[in-house]
Amino acid sequence: MTRSLFPRLTFSAAALVAVGSALIVSAPVAAQNVPAPTMTIYGNQKCPTDTNGNEIVVCVRRAPGEQFRIPKELRELEVTPQNQSWAAKAEANDKVGVEGIGSCSTVGAGGATGCLAQRGQQWKRERQAAKGDQRAVDRALE
Repeated sequence: MTRSLFPRLTFSAAALVAVGSALIVSAPVAAQNVPAPTMTIYGNQKCPTDTNGNEIVVCVRRAPGEQFRIPKELRELEVTPQNQSWAAKAEANDKVGVEGIGSCSTVGAGGATGCLAQRGQQWKRERQAAKGDQRAVDRALE
């Protein structure tokens, strides 16, 4: 019984040594892929390190006025129906059912005169959005 047990224990020990050495070799490789911690600082704040100065911390400095605001990366600049204010929605509902001059409707005298004004306002909004998009592209290419 001891003869058949000895080869099995030897094989198991060799397998454990092989697995353990693989884990030891792979640990430094995994540690190299860890990014340096990034911290946002404002105004004249100092970038923190440990007491010996061994830790590397990458700091991004922003203006002091930005400290208590939503970060620029998270701000939504385009107004969509989901993030439109309640006052703007209420104002849009005030014009429902309006007819007559300047209303862009087929009902009433001069109803079609408002269509040109609405198309002009829509064109202006589209041009402003296109200019904003172009400025964002230009900033990204700098």
